[in-house]
Amino acid sequence: QLQLVESGGGSVQPGGSLRLSCEASGFTLDGYVIEWFRQFPGKGREGISCINTNDNVTLYRDFVKGRFTISRDNAKNTVHLQMNSLKPEDTAVYYCAADSRNYFCSDLVCYDCPYAYWGQGIQVTVSS
Repeated sequence: QLQLVESGGGSVQPGGSLRLSCEASGFTLDGYVIEWFRQFPGKGREGISCINTNDNVTLYRDFVKGRFTISRDNAKNTVHLQMNSLKPEDTAVYYCAADSRNYFCSDLVCYDCPYAYWGQGIQVTVSS
């Protein structure tokens, strides 16, 4: 069974850090694009950052550049999202998604690409 599982969410104070993980099971992430999304209550998902495992291209939306870093751990078949300098407006449910279509992460972070595989989502809360 092909599955993505997120972990590492939780509550943190403004200015703090969290590292989200997206572990794949049932398939290897080699050759896939992985993107992190987030969703605010009552709103659609927005793409944050993606990594293309074919050429290691990493892309970010402007509002997370310099604060978030996406990376891959080949040995653990996992993609991480290191989130630093967190703000209350980063509070959301975070999802990872994977797809074999390389163009999903080529020039820009994809807003509405139909990723094939999705994690279940994990809550991140930034509050004092």
